[in-house]
Amino acid sequence: MIGRLSGILLEKNPPQLLVDVQGVGYEVDVPMSTFYNLPHTGEKVTLFTHQAIREDAHLLFGFGNAEERAVFRQLIKITGVGARTALSILSGMSVNDLAQAVTRQEAGRLVKVPGIGKKTAERLLLELKGKLGADLGTGGVQAVPDAQTDILNALIALGYSDKEALLALKTVPAGAGVSDGIKQALKALSKG
Repeated sequence: MIGRLSGILLEKNPPQLLVDVQGVGYEVDVPMSTFYNLPHTGEKVTLFTHQAIREDAHLLFGFGNAEERAVFRQLIKITGVGARTALSILSGMSVNDLAQAVTRQEAGRLVKVPGIGKKTAERLLLELKGKLGADLGTGGVQAVPDAQTDILNALIALGYSDKEALLALKTVPAGAGVSDGIKQALKALSKG
């Protein structure tokens, strides 16, 4: 398997690149997030890659960092999500945004990505829950400040579902302490 390419960037035609590695030109498909951060043609480029071998093709997908590749690999494991859809997701939102959407179970953010319908968005949220953030160096789950994480965990420990706890957490002002935040979230839950 080809895991990394380092060579001269010969061509850039979104979403495909042509990278010369010691005389061999590799065609690599990349998400737009990687494409926008590429050097000019004729300059050296290094990409983390994922190679897909199918009956009718050998495909190479490139990423600016290992984190993006890891998310791509998680996405293509999901039934109904192919490589093109995974590239579209990574082109439409950053790894951190995706991790936040999964953590907060926000299907609306995923539906905004071209090619992602409501059912696919819900499947993505279900399949990726607990997988994004823990696997990523950025800790996408840690996007919620520590006090809010403690409030969320307390609500879940009290028997509320993740969805109920996340909705209640949205009513708590940023910067609230843990005990005040729990009280405010419980008030919001008792009204609902």
